Amino acid sequence: MSVVFTILGIVVVLAIWGVFAYNSLVQQKNWVKEAWAQIDVQLQRRNDLIPNLVETVKGYAKHEQETLSQVIAMRNQIAGMGNDVSPQEKMDASNQLSGALKTVFALAESYPDLKANTNFLNLQEELTNTENKISYSRQLYNSSVAKYNITVESIPTNIVAGFGGFTKEELLETPVEARKVPEVKF
Repeated sequence: MSVVFTILGIVVVLAIWGVFAYNSLVQQKNWVKEAWAQIDVQLQRRNDLIPNLVETVKGYAKHEQETLSQVIAMRNQIAGMGNDVSPQEKMDASNQLSGALKTVFALAESYPDLKANTNFLNLQEELTNTENKISYSRQLYNSSVAKYNITVESIPTNIVAGFGGFTKEELLETPVEARKVPEVKF
């Protein structure tokens, strides 16, 4: 009789542990989704600011229509991406847009009136702040993914993860262009 209670006790403890492990995986998976949602919010914020920036620059930089058209095309591409693309694909497109925006900001050096325009300066500051928020959100996302992946791969929760259909998530990688050291000439 005591063997039956011992076996029953072990089964109950394993079942309770399984429930806690499963709930932990669900919680961490939702944190990953929340972290991605934060990135998505900042990408949308940047997309909303870009038309105002382009319109402001158009008035001063009439010769730079190709650059401005490229920025709008990239913005529209990102805005049109659905939920069927991976976070990495969306971030790759976003990184290209960030590079194009740097080109627009560099235009201000060629147009002193634009450089002094309050609206342009405010938009530039807003976009810079948004880029910083995107960077922070990427860090939060990668941190959430790393914690989740550790739980999914660690023994014994990997058993519950396998039964529950939990799989690893991919970290967002830094593009090769961003890893290059800028060249400084004097």
